[in-house]
Amino acid sequence: MNLPIETLAGVALVVGFAYTVVGLTGFGASMVAMPMLVHLLPLRLALPMMLIYDLVGGVAIGVRNRRSVDRAELLRLVPFMLAGIALGVTVLVKAPERALLLLLGGFVLAFAGWSLLARPGRSAISPRWAAPLGTVGGVFSALFGTGGPIYTIYLARRIEDKGRLRATVSLLLFMSALARLASFVAAGLFSPPGLMMLIATMLPCALAGMYLGTHLHHRLPAHRIVQAVWAILIVGGATLVLRNL
Repeated sequence: MNLPIETLAGVALVVGFAYTVVGLTGFGASMVAMPMLVHLLPLRLALPMMLIYDLVGGVAIGVRNRRSVDRAELLRLVPFMLAGIALGVTVLVKAPERALLLLLGGFVLAFAGWSLLARPGRSAISPRWAAPLGTVGGVFSALFGTGGPIYTIYLARRIEDKGRLRATVSLLLFMSALARLASFVAAGLFSPPGLMMLIATMLPCALAGMYLGTHLHHRLPAHRIVQAVWAILIVGGATLVLRNL
C-alpha cells in the first residue's frame, strides 16, 4: 500500500485526535474520525482500521465493567443490532462509495445538528423502540462505525443510573465490534494488501491519543470539547456532501 507520506501523517493526526477526544469525553472514535479519514483513505480501508482500534479500546475500558451491565436492555437490543449489521455489511459491499460517502456526510450533519440543538428527554421511552433504533444503529455501525450514538439515545432513556448506562453502552459497543469483525472478515474487507500493516502502524497513534485524553480529562471542560467536536463534524459532513453530490 504505497500511500504518500503526507497521507500517512494526516491519518496519524486524525486517529490520534479521535482517540484523544475519546479519552477526554467518552465520545465515539469512529464518529469523530470517519468524516475526516475518508478524505484521506477509501471508506473500505478506513472502516476495518477503526474497527480494530474499537476492539482494542473495548478490551481496555469496556469489558471490565460488565458486572454493572443492564442485561435485560442488552438482550433486547442485540438481536436487532445484529440484523442491522448484516444489512449494513451487505450495503457496504454492494453500494458505490460515492453514495456511501454522501450518506455519511448527511448522517453526520443531521446528528451533529440534532445534538447541538435538541434538549435531552428525561422520561422513559417504550422498550419497543429497541427494534428500530437497534436495527438502524446496527446498519450505521456496519457502514461507518457510527451506530454508538443511536444505541445511546435509546439506552439513556431506559437506564437512569449513569454507571449502569456507561457499562451497558460499553459492552454493547464491544459486542457490535466483534459482530462487525466477523462480518468484515467474511466479506473480505480485511483482504487488501498492506491493510494490516497500515493498522499496525497507526495503532500507537490511537493508544497515545487515548492516553493523552485520559490524562487531560480532569483539566479540560468536556462539554466545551464536545461542542467543538460537533462543530468540526458539521464542517466535515458538509464537505463530504458537497464533494459527493
